[in-house]
Amino acid sequence: MWDYSDKVLEHFRHPRNVGVIKNPDGVGEVGSMACGDALKLTFKLDAQGRLADVKFQTFGCASAIASSSALTEIVKGLTLDEAAQVTNQDIANYLGGLPEQKMHCSVMGREALELAIDNYRTGKTAKKILEGKVICHCFGVTEEEIERVVRDNRLATIEQVTNYCKVGGACGKCHGDIAAIIARVCGEQPPTAVKPPPAPRLTTLQKIKLIEETMEKEIRPALKKDGGDIELIDVVDNRVQVALRGMCANCQVARFTLKDVVEAKLREFVAPDLVVEEVPS
Repeated sequence: MWDYSDKVLEHFRHPRNVGVIKNPDGVGEVGSMACGDALKLTFKLDAQGRLADVKFQTFGCASAIASSSALTEIVKGLTLDEAAQVTNQDIANYLGGLPEQKMHCSVMGREALELAIDNYRTGKTAKKILEGKVICHCFGVTEEEIERVVRDNRLATIEQVTNYCKVGGACGKCHGDIAAIIARVCGEQPPTAVKPPPAPRLTTLQKIKLIEETMEKEIRPALKKDGGDIELIDVVDNRVQVALRGMCANCQVARFTLKDVVEAKLREFVAPDLVVEEVPS
């Protein structure tokens, strides 16, 4: 379980400014359901060019909801130039800090705000479009994005970069590229990946209960949006055996759903060594 501040829990349980503004002046959308986090930010300006209203819709964990809620509170009443200066660290600080592994939620908020402002000023698409060399194909993160998050947050390890923008958190094939970017930005030798601290040991009963809760709250809603579902069949050591139902059962990208959604969420909320297997039922 994550060690959340009281303010994070407050904004998670009672988020501010949830919803979508009709006929907004600016819209920004980042993330995707497949990656486990998605955020849509809309705003309306007043006659003086200040942010009179800001609303959000978020699919994600407690940190994602709290970060989005906090961002809307921070930028209300600011001019666009002032709002553009808000950083992901400002969001985290406003919340009394975020767990290191959840800092990507504050980065997602900053990206959505920047897209919304750019959408207002230029009329360009409100959705994130990958521009430049893509380093992490699992989560769609470019070289420029990695450079920025390293520079803005003074990151020095691959693990830190993963925490801030998810890059390298799935297959790990891009770790060499990430290390090279860190070295270039920091002017240091390429660092090696840092092993995460060991997770607290769960009993089999505790593990099964957490898996069931995570599937119900974090996984099943995303699958049901596309007419699919999932059923827990068995848990054997660190292997979670599941069966996909509905539209997911015959989907050509089912293996990506199992890896990028189901396994990723279970590793985040339950234990980092879990492996998801699809079994016939």
